[in-house]
Amino acid sequence: MSLAEVFQQHPDRRYIEFGGKGGLGKTTFSAATAYWLAKQGHKVLVFSVDPQASLSDIFQRDIFGKGAVEIMPGLFAQEIDADRHIRQYQEQIRQKIRDMYGMDKIPDEIEGYIQAAAAEPAMEESAIFDAVVDIVVGAKFDYYIYDLVPLGHALYYLSMASIYDEWIGKVTALRQEMQEYSQVAALLERNKKSEEDEILAELQYIKGRINTSSGILTDREKTAFFFVVTPEEMIILDTQKAATLFAKYQVPISGYIVNRVIPKELARQDIPEYLRRRIEMQAGSLKRIDQTFGADVLTQVPEFERDITGLEMIGRVADSLFGGGA
Repeated sequence: MSLAEVFQQHPDRRYIEFGGKGGLGKTTFSAATAYWLAKQGHKVLVFSVDPQASLSDIFQRDIFGKGAVEIMPGLFAQEIDADRHIRQYQEQIRQKIRDMYGMDKIPDEIEGYIQAAAAEPAMEESAIFDAVVDIVVGAKFDYYIYDLVPLGHALYYLSMASIYDEWIGKVTALRQEMQEYSQVAALLERNKKSEEDEILAELQYIKGRINTSSGILTDREKTAFFFVVTPEEMIILDTQKAATLFAKYQVPISGYIVNRVIPKELARQDIPEYLRRRIEMQAGSLKRIDQTFGADVLTQVPEFERDITGLEMIGRVADSLFGGGA
């Protein structure tokens, strides 16, 4: 089955993810797929959770932190600014403290804690995750295409939903027990909304958002995940391991795309010995890919003569991915 046939036979799969090690072409294929779908008449959002802002490079547009930017009719691109989301977090926390305790000014000691929390490495991951949830639950587009960060970070990102869900579930249960105890002990007035009520409501709201997002990401009817692999021994081994780990989180793997294949016709020409050896090496790796991933290999994309930037080159990649035409 070709990649185009996968999309045609599964029209309800509206959440598309490309994953793999860094530098294999995930951003290129994300952009090319968005381009192809937009040419089909769909409204598509391709967005990046990679702080290196590679979508700006490939589309040759400054889109970082600017929300969904229209690149061409039907095609929108977005790069998440984690720092901005962290600042929004901080202000939300300040406002909740002001509202809950009737403060006009946040005490210096509490402000210090807020600033320190923002410096934690996990805060950036949380901010990105929350931004992705906002995008996914928005339902403003026909297709959502995720340009995931490299495999290690992607696994962490994909596991965050279950981690958050378990943690919030425990805290929510504890809050409920505290609330019940308080009511029995008549420590709170019956008609007064307690601090615990507000915290519990907030936790349940967060949990609902996370469940919605993770439910989409692991729904085989709605979501397709494609691994990008190149004909290199180490990449093949790493992809095998990653596929096993992704299966652990019930990520619906829909196929593999082989990138940067040196065109076979070059072997019939007078070429340098180095290039001839590369072609021979790739031939062995391509055989290994077929043996390892079998019918799940959907297509091969050639090595292009220049970097993939701008709509013209993105269109060429789309033709290679989907068989040409719009």
